[in-house]
Amino acid sequence: MMSWTMIPISISRVNQFDAARLDVEMSAMLKEQLVKVFSLMKPGLLFQYEPELDAFLEFLIWRFSIWVDKPTPGNALMNLRYRDERAAPIAGKEVRTGLEGPGLSVSQKILYCISTVGGQYLLSRLQSFSAFRRWGDSEQRPLARRAWGLVQHAEGLYRAVSFFNLLLFLYGGRYKTIVERILKARLVYGSPNMNRAVSFEYMNRQLVWNEFSEMLLLLLPLLNSSSVKKFLLPFSKDKSASSSGDEANCPICISSPSIPFVALPCQHRYCYYCIRTRCAVTSSYRCARCNEAVVAIQRQGSS
Repeated sequence: MMSWTMIPISISRVNQFDAARLDVEMSAMLKEQLVKVFSLMKPGLLFQYEPELDAFLEFLIWRFSIWVDKPTPGNALMNLRYRDERAAPIAGKEVRTGLEGPGLSVSQKILYCISTVGGQYLLSRLQSFSAFRRWGDSEQRPLARRAWGLVQHAEGLYRAVSFFNLLLFLYGGRYKTIVERILKARLVYGSPNMNRAVSFEYMNRQLVWNEFSEMLLLLLPLLNSSSVKKFLLPFSKDKSASSSGDEANCPICISSPSIPFVALPCQHRYCYYCIRTRCAVTSSYRCARCNEAVVAIQRQGSS
């Protein structure tokens, strides 16, 4: 008598978390594009129907992925697919890699849509309705306060069960959500020889840009704007215009001074508020045109 042994398989938990995150990002991108279509309509119109919009986009993703036995966009990038764990072969000639098994049944697909798309929509609508009606206020009727308490207890129970399911998932690597555990819909690799289709080039660029921006935020307050302007002035293309046409303008705000004052001893024109604030902030302020130390300021034309 021939005996068969079950092939143990281990699906990366990181892949499953990344797939869920990518699905969320895909839904957000679709929502952003759809909002742009209605950007010229009445402001606040889509905000009233935001739960319906989210449910519609989630339904579209479910309709063109899980319903037709295809992986969601995140699962496709992570080389994952849903398998009906109840009908998965444990051992036998048909089991070679341990990844064999049929996809979800019709009842599983429908229940998945009802629990995820419909459940999230009902929860969102219930939260917005209860907040709008102020069920939790002490002035409300006892029935409304009791309903608010039931909603809060239901949310707390769901979070506790989700946390317990997360611990089980981290330990065993199966069913990252409660819905998957109830429906016995397990994520397995779609192809045993396919690697993760994720490039870390974008992440590397993001890290470099973050470090560069932090360095700029650290160095910019230490730079003297007038010194930088004086250093870049010889490289300016429009030297003649800056030397002749801009002499009458304030070198700080680049506009004609409403209350003209001159810096002493260089006699360059400034707006009163521009030169006054600079001198108040910096005790040894230097002229933005000639870089000479400003000793005092005087209204233009006064002796």
